[in-house]
Amino acid sequence: MAIEERDAQRVAKDETSSMISSDKVEGTTVYNTRDEKLGSIETVMIDKQSGRVRYAVMSFGGFLGMGEDYHPLPWGMLKYDTQRDGYVVDLDKDRLKKAPHYSGSDASRWNDPQWGRATDEYYGARQM
Repeated sequence: MAIEERDAQRVAKDETSSMISSDKVEGTTVYNTRDEKLGSIETVMIDKQSGRVRYAVMSFGGFLGMGEDYHPLPWGMLKYDTQRDGYVVDLDKDRLKKAPHYSGSDASRWNDPQWGRATDEYYGARQM
């Protein structure tokens, strides 16, 4: 077994009572308070300075991975529900459709600080 492979096996990829690895967050289903499935978490975005998770980027729409849009949800909006084994947000599908989002081809929006501020303002979240 290669050294890198052994090291990869030792990396925490599970969860404890108060923490969860990013590997387990990615792919987790997101529901709204009406128990409608909105999408799933593709990735999390972490603030380089504070080390805090800023956004969960959720895939929404499309079919079999085609035509999906990506919606950054401020991390504080998400609440983990053990009964659903997923995250819940107080957000309906119509509001989500109008929210700031991007497709895979325009992920460069993350480089625009104004876009991040507009995303936070849309959801009434405050930037850290």
